[in-house]
Amino acid sequence: MSEFRVEKDSMGEVQVPANAYYSAQTQRAVENFPISGWTLPPALVHAMGWVKYACAIANRDLGKLTGTGKNPLSDAQVKALLDACIEVREGKMDGEFPIDVFQTGSGTSSNMNVNEVISNRAIEIIGGDRLAAAKPIHPNDHVNMGQSTNDTFPTAIHVAVAMQIKSNLIPALTKLHGALDEKAKAWDKIIKIGRTHLMDATPLRLGQEFGGFARQIALSIKRAEIALESVLELPVGGTAVGTGINTHPQFSEKVCAALAEGLDIPFIEAVDHFEANANRDGLVQCHGELKTIATTLFGLANSIRWLGSGPRCGFFEVILPDRQPGSSIMPGKVNPVMSESMMQASAKVVGNDGCMSLCGAAGGNFQLNIMMPIMGHTALESIHLLANSCNAFVDFCIDGLEANEEKCNAAVEQSLSMCTSLNPLIGYDKAAKMAKDAFKSGKTIRELAEEQGEIEPGELKDALDPWKMTFPHE
Repeated sequence: MSEFRVEKDSMGEVQVPANAYYSAQTQRAVENFPISGWTLPPALVHAMGWVKYACAIANRDLGKLTGTGKNPLSDAQVKALLDACIEVREGKMDGEFPIDVFQTGSGTSSNMNVNEVISNRAIEIIGGDRLAAAKPIHPNDHVNMGQSTNDTFPTAIHVAVAMQIKSNLIPALTKLHGALDEKAKAWDKIIKIGRTHLMDATPLRLGQEFGGFARQIALSIKRAEIALESVLELPVGGTAVGTGINTHPQFSEKVCAALAEGLDIPFIEAVDHFEANANRDGLVQCHGELKTIATTLFGLANSIRWLGSGPRCGFFEVILPDRQPGSSIMPGKVNPVMSESMMQASAKVVGNDGCMSLCGAAGGNFQLNIMMPIMGHTALESIHLLANSCNAFVDFCIDGLEANEEKCNAAVEQSLSMCTSLNPLIGYDKAAKMAKDAFKSGKTIRELAEEQGEIEPGELKDALDPWKMTFPHE
């Protein structure tokens, strides 16, 4: 059998791999864009399968596929088309989408890639020859009916992003929140020294510190929900420039309803199709929330890295799980690798936001944004990195994290900021002098205050009780 077959499109003949389910337009794009080797993320391909399925459902129910127009389909052909869409959305055809991310900015190449694969697979399902020149289930006339790339490709991006936030990111953040909250409750009685500017501050409880971390992640979950909400309006039905040319008036509504029902995500038709086709502002907003989540995760991982520093010459207030040898030259050294991993992933997401912002601002001209493939790739990459980092951080760091209660307690009495609670008794200036004198002499605030005898012993004991300092209003 020949290695290639000859396919034709409106531009002429092209050689296509013999067994490929895609056709001429896909092959032209493969040849035109040898840029990165990055193909569309599987999540986006699967979302395109969902969109094509919903479009076919809408066209079927509206009588468009089986009507009196050109080349109507039989009921069996419609079922084959739907079955082919299902195979794409379930990942069964993942090897058939070879086009580089850095392609035509509307995503037309990938849209046609999907149309061709669904067309040929549907023909095969119905018992026809998918390699024949005649296409009884046509990639444009049937699979792409009532659509253009300009509305369906951004719709697929929104669907993919929403699906991944719902199924991956929010559960991962919820898992991280639960793990941190559990530590906060378990460590509520452990007193430690606080730090501001990396310098000694007043005492707090280790549980309070981790409770603060848990609250950050609770807020991150809310931000992920906002990110999801920002992509719920779908451009589908606007076709080429937002007018809806060649589309049934009820098409968009029915497509959105099919997607909402199938995915249990409340997608709705775009309020204004001209806005929805021309701009990707919702996607930029979505990634802005992802960037904020990334900054939270970076700070969390960095704080835990500092808290676990040591074991003898650092803070060492928490004991990080040993995951792997930390040095090729220093025997026994173990590093905070899970924190470092999360920090790097978070940094990548922060960097990705610059790409998203530029694509959103500069890519949208008149009736179309022409930087959509990289926007879809970048948004999905960020969600993937955030979700996987959270899951790994819980599994390989937080779950095995231990409190070093002895080390926490040891630093409290030594802190010069213990003098803060003496302000109401002797005033700020005297307390400040006491802190400086204590530092010079090597004595604790308590020892120096007892020597000076200015504060009554019972009052001094009460003022310098570190436990009471952690809930001064109770």
